[in-house]
Amino acid sequence: MQKSLTKTLVFQLDPDESGQQLLDDAFLEARRVYNETIRRTKNGDDWDEIRQDLESDADLVNNTAQLVVQKSLEAMENYYEYDDYNQPSHTKDGAYPLRSNYEEGYNLFLEDDSIRYRISAKPYNPVKGTLQGSLDVLKQLRTAIESETWRVGTAEAMKRNGNYELHINITHTEAEVRDKQDSRTVVGVDINEDCVALASLHEDDIVNSVVIDYPEIKEERHRYFTMRKRMQNSGKSSFDRAFEQQEERFVHDQLHKVSRQVVEWVPRFENPVIVFEDLKEMRDSIDYGTRMNRRLHSLPFRKLREFITYKAAFQGIPSEEINPEYTSQACSLTECEHTTRANRNKKRFKCVECGRQDHADRNAAINIAKKGLEKLNRNVPALNSLPQVRKVRRQASGCVNQPTVTHDTATGHQADGVVGVSD
Repeated sequence: MQKSLTKTLVFQLDPDESGQQLLDDAFLEARRVYNETIRRTKNGDDWDEIRQDLESDADLVNNTAQLVVQKSLEAMENYYEYDDYNQPSHTKDGAYPLRSNYEEGYNLFLEDDSIRYRISAKPYNPVKGTLQGSLDVLKQLRTAIESETWRVGTAEAMKRNGNYELHINITHTEAEVRDKQDSRTVVGVDINEDCVALASLHEDDIVNSVVIDYPEIKEERHRYFTMRKRMQNSGKSSFDRAFEQQEERFVHDQLHKVSRQVVEWVPRFENPVIVFEDLKEMRDSIDYGTRMNRRLHSLPFRKLREFITYKAAFQGIPSEEINPEYTSQACSLTECEHTTRANRNKKRFKCVECGRQDHADRNAAINIAKKGLEKLNRNVPALNSLPQVRKVRRQASGCVNQPTVTHDTATGHQADGVVGVSD
């Protein structure tokens, strides 16, 4: 079936000194508009009045002012949707991106070997130059400008690490994504704080599984949390907000890398469909006390899922979601399927009924895949044994394989190493 799919291309800008000053001034004005929108929303002002007042008052071109206000209100909508977690700050510091529509707030012009840009940073004061980027992204953008099946959309001009960038959304309006009912293999995805577990099943048996570790995300989030608390305690709120923005950029980049690795693993199977847990039901089911709730509800589950979904869709791979109830507690062996919270202890899954041990997240991924088969009205295979767990860990130099489970993962399957499972 045909589907509209959007991806973001990142380019570097080369503004001259006056262009840099225009962009810097516009970033600060966009920040003021964002902060004022959030502040008034928190005060309970009418959203239509907020839009009207700030869009007319902003020292920005109309299109950019409208989109900055819209993005601010969307941040508050997300905050309310997810049970008042991660409330947006109305004292955001630093440069705030300029969002604008193609041919309204910004424009692009094709030349023989380059693409020129024109960004309306301030009314009647455009910034002009040549886009800088890899040959691949420049080719994709040129195709989007010239092709009838592609559309150039909104863009955000921003300043990151002292560099000026333009992030452009392009949409393939007629992309082909396979109907999920035509899928032969279901890939269950269990997203966690420090890893994502994948398990592929078809109607006859389990095909394969892998656990992709990304401990650096959890470690960096904890490090930034500690630094922000110290800044807050010492009254240095500006440093606190700076650390928050650094954390957001780090997590965003890491999740892109993890999602790319997931999507590289999935296409090896015949006509796959990716199955996730329903995020709303999963968040609603989390209730471990105030401190742990805040920690779990702030995890980037949705962002990683979005990255995986759209990267897979560009390869024609569909996605589905299931009710997450008991996926982490149930034994995935067909002859058992005993369900209790006592089965799981951190990363160790040991069924109190049949005694089988497994990596807890891999076990959950298998249960997700089984539910995916059921939702597609397919036969769920009788799983009497499971293959050895394979673990892949992201490192700065790339990915390396390493043993995960060092015990009998299922009857007839013994992993290498000393008996036991690390938490």
